[in-house]
Amino acid sequence: MNRKQPMVLIVDDEVAISEMIRFALEQAGMQAQGAGNAYEALICINDHRPDIILMDWMMPGVSGIELTRRLRKDPGTEDIPIIMLTARVTEDDKVAGLEAGTDDYLIKPFSPRELVARIKAVLRRSKPGSKSGKLTAGRLQVDISSRRVLIDGVEIHLGPTDYRLLEFFMGHPGRVYTRSQLLDRVWGANVYLEERTVDVHIRRLRKALDDAGASSYLQTARGHGYRFLADE
Repeated sequence: MNRKQPMVLIVDDEVAISEMIRFALEQAGMQAQGAGNAYEALICINDHRPDIILMDWMMPGVSGIELTRRLRKDPGTEDIPIIMLTARVTEDDKVAGLEAGTDDYLIKPFSPRELVARIKAVLRRSKPGSKSGKLTAGRLQVDISSRRVLIDGVEIHLGPTDYRLLEFFMGHPGRVYTRSQLLDRVWGANVYLEERTVDVHIRRLRKALDDAGASSYLQTARGHGYRFLADE
């Protein structure tokens, strides 16, 4: 396989839809493989780790949203981008999808052209730091090896927890995280703290960024949690 092309895993029990998506992706220069249920999806992920997953919500057995939650809890798969494909259109459904850890939400029916554009956008946002150990977002740069944070080349100083929070957000741009998810990912699943602890550190991190003239990277998704935008 030529892994220079993005590998997309299509998890959908409707064969006709899966084949339509596969054809569109291959026409766009991407590789695609299909899975009809959660069990097949896990086998595919284990055999050939995809660059991104297209996840149908409604499937027999384990639903797409439940599979998303499982993947987000596994350190080996938590960073694989996921786009939810669904006919469910209510605000509550969208909130549930975001809280489960999806990176984007596309409502059926959709055009192949829009789907390809969404995939490319999510892959750009999810691109990891370079081999030099640096994470970059616009004017902001984090040197992971030295734990230094620079804005326009000028170092700003953060406490250890605020630094870990920023590094996590920069490694997962665009995705909304609830307070509970941030506690698990940044503080650790075995640490029991109140969710308002997250708010305190978010305020501190925002102040540090604001004092350096870079206040718009960290945003509140009202009713959902927080997200980091790669560009101001």
